[in-house]
Amino acid sequence: MVGHSSLFSQLLLLVNRHQFARRVKECRAEKAAKGFTCWSQFVAMMFCQLAQAKSLREISNGLGCCEGKLNHLGLEEGPKRSTLSFANAKRPWQVFEQVFYDQLGLAQSLAPKKKLRFKNKLLSLDASVIDLSLSMFNWATFRQTKGAVKLHLLLDHDGYLTVYAHLSEGKVHEMVVAKSLNFPKGTFVVMDRGYIDKKPRALDQSRDLLRDPTQRERQLLGPRRLAATQEWQRTEGSVDPA
Repeated sequence: MVGHSSLFSQLLLLVNRHQFARRVKECRAEKAAKGFTCWSQFVAMMFCQLAQAKSLREISNGLGCCEGKLNHLGLEEGPKRSTLSFANAKRPWQVFEQVFYDQLGLAQSLAPKKKLRFKNKLLSLDASVIDLSLSMFNWATFRQTKGAVKLHLLLDHDGYLTVYAHLSEGKVHEMVVAKSLNFPKGTFVVMDRGYIDKKPRALDQSRDLLRDPTQRERQLLGPRRLAATQEWQRTEGSVDPA
């Protein structure tokens, strides 16, 4: 008899169970737990993301209808709604943060490097507004009749992996999060005009960013990209000293 594992089971195989158990022990996440393990919680929330479940009922019923196949996922039975809700509210989130960084380190070791002609680190920084119902999420104030949160992401071009994510209220400006980041010396960060700080204390830094390219930069950019960059600096990227 030939056995076949589901795609969900194959994705979970990428997570080292021994390393996961070590993170749980370090954070003491299963203190006074009665049967519902952190691994079961992790599987349930992964199922929530992949199946785009909108409620605890969808998660519980979705896993509950897979009886006979849950053993391949490391579960004995589908979680109850109250059990999963209590675990999400009470268990430390730091254990899953550590699991994320473990998986990120694995992905970075396997990801291909960027195919560009310079050796400096290349990152992209951007933010996206996610609309929310203000009547349901009254804390997510954005405008008078609109609620939203803002997702700030930092993308590493070595493998196109997200290395930083921050969720804030929609009214928080991009520069607030950008100024809290520390980049290694020589890092190239690509961002849009929303991150240009025109305050007097940032003028010197802005002028340095908009300086004329050196001979080496001309060689790396090429004539067409260089012309486009200079045109942007003359029209949109110039800084008004006043």
